[in-house]
Amino acid sequence: MKKIGILGSGAVAHTLGNGFIKHGYEVMLGSRDLNKITAWKEKAGDKASIGSFEEAAKFGDIIVLAVKGIAAADVIDLAGPQYLIGKTVIDTTNPIAAAPPEDGVLKYFTTMDESLMEQLQTRFPALHFVKAFNSVGNGAMVNPSYKDGKPSMFICGNNDAAKKETSDILGQFGWEVEDMGKAAAARAVEALCMLWCIPGFLHNQWTHAFKLVKI
Repeated sequence: MKKIGILGSGAVAHTLGNGFIKHGYEVMLGSRDLNKITAWKEKAGDKASIGSFEEAAKFGDIIVLAVKGIAAADVIDLAGPQYLIGKTVIDTTNPIAAAPPEDGVLKYFTTMDESLMEQLQTRFPALHFVKAFNSVGNGAMVNPSYKDGKPSMFICGNNDAAKKETSDILGQFGWEVEDMGKAAAARAVEALCMLWCIPGFLHNQWTHAFKLVKI
């Protein structure tokens, strides 16, 4: 079973780390500050380890990028892009700006003509980015239970093998996968975070997920 390197130390990193361990993977969380992830390691058990961004990048056969969107490129630079070449990089990030929401709608630092993942793919062309996990709260990322069945996870990316690897993980994690195509589709997939957050900001509803219904 492949090892998982997670770049990040926040709630998404912790949740996905626990999810991978639940399904039998070895996981290393990477951070600038190990104090942020020491408690996670102590609770997560023998399959959990922690290190720097670079150590996590070297450790993982599959990489999860789980940091604030504004820091994503810098974190990849710190991790060492050379250690990520040829690996699936599951990109959970969204381009959320520092400005507060307006009428419940997040502000992004990107435009509808270029997503954050496209920016990352252009800057690091040898990496196999797959957008996933960006359109749901961390509380429902791993094997969620909804009365209407499995929710939909929208993914996109330029590398078919990386999307297949990500899809297999999503299947283990209880999701129906909807492949939206190449990296340009991240313009729409990243925007789903805006839509997902509106009920939360307006009505304090944070437990929903999307489902693509087909005839």
